[in-house]
Amino acid sequence: MGHESLIVFIAYFAMLLFIGYLAYRETKNFDDYILGGRSLGPFVGGISTGASDMSGWLLLGMPGAIYAGGLSGIWLAVGLAIGAYINWQFVGKRIRIYTEVANNSITFPDFLENRYHDKTKSVRIISALFILIFFAFYVSSGLVGGAILFEKTFGFSYESALLVGSLIIVAYTFIGGFLAVAWTDFLQGSLMFLALVTVPVVAFTQLGGWDETVQKVGDVSPAFLDVFQGTTTLGIISLLGWGVGYFGQPHVIVRFMAFRTSRDIRIGRFVYNTWNVIALFGAIFTGFTGIAYYMSQPLSNPETVFIAFAQTIFNPWITGLLLVAILSAIMSTISSQLIVSASALSEDLYKGFIRKHASQKELVWVSRLSVVAIALFATLLAFNPNSSVLNLVGYAWAGFGAVFGPAVLLSIFWKKTTRNGVLAGMIVGGVTVILWSLLSTPPVGADGTPLPQSAAVIPFQLYELVPGFVLSLLAIVFFSKVGAPPSKEVLKEFEYVKSISA
Repeated sequence: MGHESLIVFIAYFAMLLFIGYLAYRETKNFDDYILGGRSLGPFVGGISTGASDMSGWLLLGMPGAIYAGGLSGIWLAVGLAIGAYINWQFVGKRIRIYTEVANNSITFPDFLENRYHDKTKSVRIISALFILIFFAFYVSSGLVGGAILFEKTFGFSYESALLVGSLIIVAYTFIGGFLAVAWTDFLQGSLMFLALVTVPVVAFTQLGGWDETVQKVGDVSPAFLDVFQGTTTLGIISLLGWGVGYFGQPHVIVRFMAFRTSRDIRIGRFVYNTWNVIALFGAIFTGFTGIAYYMSQPLSNPETVFIAFAQTIFNPWITGLLLVAILSAIMSTISSQLIVSASALSEDLYKGFIRKHASQKELVWVSRLSVVAIALFATLLAFNPNSSVLNLVGYAWAGFGAVFGPAVLLSIFWKKTTRNGVLAGMIVGGVTVILWSLLSTPPVGADGTPLPQSAAVIPFQLYELVPGFVLSLLAIVFFSKVGAPPSKEVLKEFEYVKSISA
C-alpha cells in the first residue's frame, strides 16, 4: 500500500481524536457522557444510527454474499430495509417520549426498570447482563475485522494492528463519550455512503453500463440473475427475519432516546432511510458488478470484492479513502457498543448496587474506566482471531433482537405488559437463541467434517432470531396475563405517553 493511503489513514485518525476533544468540551455531566444531553439533531442522528448498526458487513459481507451467490442474497437487504423503516416509523418517537416520562431514563435497562416501577431491580440486572454478554463478543469481532484490514493493508502484524485499532477507538470514546461517538459516526456514515455510491458507479462505467454488466453476469452464470436461485422458504424467512432484530438493538434504541425532541425523529427517519436504502443498493451493486469485473480471475475470498475494487480501479488517494470507509464501518459500531456497555456498568450496575448516591463526576469517570475495561476484555478475546468465542458473534444480532425486541414493542404498545412478563420474555428469548444455534448445528463426523443438516437435533436451518423472537413474545404475553396486573400508576403513565405520542 502506497504512502498516499497511509497519509489518508493518519489524517483520518487525527480527525477522530479532534472530534473526541470537541465532544469532551461539550460534556459537562454524566447525562451528557451517556446520552449527549438528549441533544442529537436529525441529520447527525439519522446518519450516525446507520453507521452504528450496519458495521463492516455492509462493505464486506453484503457485497461478498452477492458476489458469491448472485441476486438471491438481496432478501437480507430487503428484510433489513423493512425492519429499519418500521422501527423508525413506530418505535422511535414513542420510546423517545416514554424514556423521558419514565423518570428521564438514560439507559435501556434504566427505562425498563422505571417503566414497570420495579423495586427489585431484577429487570435492570437481567437486561444489563445480556447487554454486556452480547456486546463483549460483538466488540471483539469488530476489533478482529479492523486488525485484519490493517494487517492486509499495511503489513502490520496481527497483534500490532489489533492494538493500534483498539487504542484509537478507546481514545475518542473515552474522552468524548456519547457525543464523540455520534459525531464520529456521522463522519464515518458519510464516508460509507460515498464509498458505496462511488464504487458501483465507476465499476458500471468501466464495464460499459447496466445492460453490458447484466450480460456479462449472465455469461458467468444465469443463476446469478435469479433472486430465487438456491433459496428455500425457510431460507427467505431467515433472511427477512433479520429485520425484526432492529427492535431490540440497544445502540439503536439509545439513539432514539438521545434526539432533542420526538419531532426530530421524523426528519431523522427520512435521513436514515434514504441513507440506508441507497447504501444497501450500493453494497448489492458492488457485489453484482464484481461478478462481471473479475469473471476472468475470480477472487478467492468473496468478501474482499470491495477492497479489490478500491485497489484496482482508483488512484492511491481514493483507495485510501475507500479503505478508511471500511474501517469507519467497523469503528462506528464498536464505539457505539462500547458506550452502551459502559452505561450498563456505570449507571445500571455501579450506581444501582454499589454507589447509589455517586456524583455526576464520579459516574463519568466510572463510565470512562468501563470503556477501557470492556475494550481490554474484547481485545484479549480478539488476540486469537480463530477463537471459538467469536462464533457467538453470528447470533449476537439475533440475541439482542430476541431478548429486547419483544420487550421494547410490548412495553411501549401494550399497557397490560408486566415486569414478570418482560423478565420471562428476555430470558426465554436469550436462551432460545443460544440453544437453537447449538441444536441446529450439525455434529462433526469421525473425519472432522460436518455431517449433513439432517444429522442435527434440529434438522433444518432457520435463523435463530425467528424462533427466539416468537417465543419471547409469547412468554411476555403469557406471564403478563397469569400474574398480577400492572399498578394504577404504571397504567396512568402508559396512557399519558399514548396521549402525547398520537
